[in-house]
Amino acid sequence: MSSSEYIVLKGGDKMPRIGFGTWQASDEVLENAVDAALVAGYRHFDTARAYENEAALGRALRRWTGSSLAKRKELFIVTKLPPGGNRPELVPEYFNSSLKDLGLEYLDMYLMHTPFAFEHVPGDLHPKNSDGSMKVDFTTDLIAVWKSMCKLKESGRVRHVGVSNVNEEQLTRLCSVQKPACLQIEVHALFQQNHMVAAANKLGVPIVAYSPLGSKALADALAAKTGREYPDLLTLPTVQSIAQAHGRTPAQVLLRYTLQRGLAAIPKSTNPRRIKQNISLWDFALSQTEMAELAALDRGEHGRICDFSFFVGIEKHPEFPFKKYTK
Repeated sequence: MSSSEYIVLKGGDKMPRIGFGTWQASDEVLENAVDAALVAGYRHFDTARAYENEAALGRALRRWTGSSLAKRKELFIVTKLPPGGNRPELVPEYFNSSLKDLGLEYLDMYLMHTPFAFEHVPGDLHPKNSDGSMKVDFTTDLIAVWKSMCKLKESGRVRHVGVSNVNEEQLTRLCSVQKPACLQIEVHALFQQNHMVAAANKLGVPIVAYSPLGSKALADALAAKTGREYPDLLTLPTVQSIAQAHGRTPAQVLLRYTLQRGLAAIPKSTNPRRIKQNISLWDFALSQTEMAELAALDRGEHGRICDFSFFVGIEKHPEFPFKKYTK
């Protein structure tokens, strides 16, 4: 693996810049997909307590590693503290549950999934009121939660801690305590987050882009619910034209664009052929002209897909990260 293929973290640990996303996949489908991903060369795997699939991912990873410590060291495994665990005293409990379900001795990265919080309801990661709105915990102390996460490192059972879905002000506030090892946010051709990327770069926080291909499954679900149109990134004429010029797939072009912007990415697929294509990105490059054409696709905030509108009432939380854009 060349130096361009990973991000070097504090202590010299290497996080592969192309990882494998696992959201919205049933256990059997996920296990088969992870098997294919390991064969294709993926070593960075991203999950979350809220995805409710940590046990399935763990089974697939353990089949591959067996009892080999050397093979485990090849992997970079990431999971996340769910919104219901965003209280400092609950962080160890949720971390331990994730580690147990994954069947691992340690994690490479543990992320705060969101800056907002749900009420802690044992056995229910997405607690709702009778009217369908979320049971929101409005008392979140973001800094206290972050300090509790940072203390996890003292146990040796997690090597790095980071954050996800925070805005610039929140990231700056967290950095005043301890700089996150990475920031995971939605980034793709229609939502390029140039201002947030610049802010994170200035703070020295590497970015991992989720939904780098546009998360069509989520977009379709939201479109059916809201009537809003979400373009399919893979069918954009600019993307298709560049793909044809390189003899590549549209997905490869979108992912290569993300990499050339200096970001990492965690695409998700359950198709073995596409899984292999999505990591085969290091033997071609986009020209400056092509990069500019793709940059021009940015729609700013109008391109955001994961706005958390599916969590009814969450925009009222004091740490809701996209408050300025709420209508």
